[in-house]
Amino acid sequence: MNKIIILDFGSQTTQLIGRRVRELGTFCEILPYDSFPAEDPDVIGVILSGSPLSVYAPDALLPDLSGVFGRYPVLGICYGAQLISFLGGGKVENSGTREYGRALLNYVAEDCPLLTGIEAGSQVWMSHGDSITALPSGFRLAASTDSVRNAAFWNPDRRIWGVQFHPEVVHTADGKRLLENFVVGICGSRREWSSDSFVETTVRELQATLEDGNVILGLSGGVDSTVAAVLLNRAVGSRLTGIFVNHGLLRKNEFEDVLADYRKLGLNVRGVDASGLFLDALKGVDNPERKRKIIGRLFIEVFEAEAAKIPGVKYLAQGTIYPDRIESRNITGKVIKSHHNVGGLPEHLNLSLCEPLKWLFKDEVRSVGLSLGIPRHMLFRHPFPGPGLAVRIVGEITPEKVRILQDVDDIFIRSLRAEGLYDAIWQAGAILLPVRTVGVMGDERTYDYAVVLRAVTSSDAMTADWAFLPEDFTRRLSNEIINKVKGVNRVCYDISSKPPSTIEWE
Repeated sequence: MNKIIILDFGSQTTQLIGRRVRELGTFCEILPYDSFPAEDPDVIGVILSGSPLSVYAPDALLPDLSGVFGRYPVLGICYGAQLISFLGGGKVENSGTREYGRALLNYVAEDCPLLTGIEAGSQVWMSHGDSITALPSGFRLAASTDSVRNAAFWNPDRRIWGVQFHPEVVHTADGKRLLENFVVGICGSRREWSSDSFVETTVRELQATLEDGNVILGLSGGVDSTVAAVLLNRAVGSRLTGIFVNHGLLRKNEFEDVLADYRKLGLNVRGVDASGLFLDALKGVDNPERKRKIIGRLFIEVFEAEAAKIPGVKYLAQGTIYPDRIESRNITGKVIKSHHNVGGLPEHLNLSLCEPLKWLFKDEVRSVGLSLGIPRHMLFRHPFPGPGLAVRIVGEITPEKVRILQDVDDIFIRSLRAEGLYDAIWQAGAILLPVRTVGVMGDERTYDYAVVLRAVTSSDAMTADWAFLPEDFTRRLSNEIINKVKGVNRVCYDISSKPPSTIEWE
């Protein structure tokens, strides 16, 4: 299968470049800037990402690309374009002010194949502090804006292109067309990448690599582990055993409902109800980090104890996806985010690691799930934290508090679904505050808990806005919670965005 290599120089939008290429039906790999695969017959083109660094700085990332230039079509984006200019003898200088935001192309070269179908007046998105002030010998101007003369350039003989703007972001109006011009028109992609082709190829590869021995997989009810399980089940059948641990902090009836869903899918799953063990260990603990560590430690212990009961286990499967691996990688000296399922296996397990989704982005995982026949309600459920309701009960956790929050959350989520609002929201849930307030029910005084409802819209969870819910809906929702959930007499709604707030409270 042909592929595009994206060399990552530490940009926060590198993943977005990859997603856009995949959307064009073309497989791509995102690799560290200095890790180009020298002999890979499937490579048809190379993209150089942006970076927070400057090409002329002492800490600049300046790989040897002599084996790339002239051999493959190359597209440099932002820092990548500056790097092309700098390495070719052009000039890159600090512009004095950060050029950030929308701009309009006022000139577009008619004969540049990268810009076919893009006209002057098209909006692009700038995000840089350096500018290319002189092009290298042999390069031609391809596009300009009012403030950036060398907004795009190319060398037709060596098949090298550079753009100072970011075609991968939605604010660049013709960004998808530009990337399609490069990937399909210039590199000649056959557009073989699809969910169906991924399933077919991956099942075949899993059958070849998992020839004998049993496979275990920790299940959570979440999208990634569910899709990994169904994919593995198609490849190895009964040799796969899923382990679903109930730590007592799941949503109401979730343990039973998810187990039933898994069995309808034909999966071999062991449900372990260890809720008593977890809740006992959490008694008196109110520090959120201590809660997380206790839950993480006990989960591993329970999982390993259950796995030990399964004979002939040779492989541990995980639902690791591509963003997990990219974010855990160190490019510029900083890790975006560490992930629990990235970094290898504990030696004492003596198992081989299997990660069938390691090349997929989140939207692709869902698409593969649809190809596998997994019901939509399992694939498009809201994200739910690993520690569960532990991070939504502020302060000490008790069985009574868990019961209250499960009931509130159940009413909230069911109401969102019934009102047709669930799919428009990225994540929703309820938070139980360590606060009791005075209320009146009938002729009696109450002194019960206050709960907060949280619903946000987002595309990637990096930023999020609070969701505007209809007034009539929130009125009915508040009444139902207070009337039906014993122990609650006040309902609040969180109208803070991320940043500065986080989506979860703990």
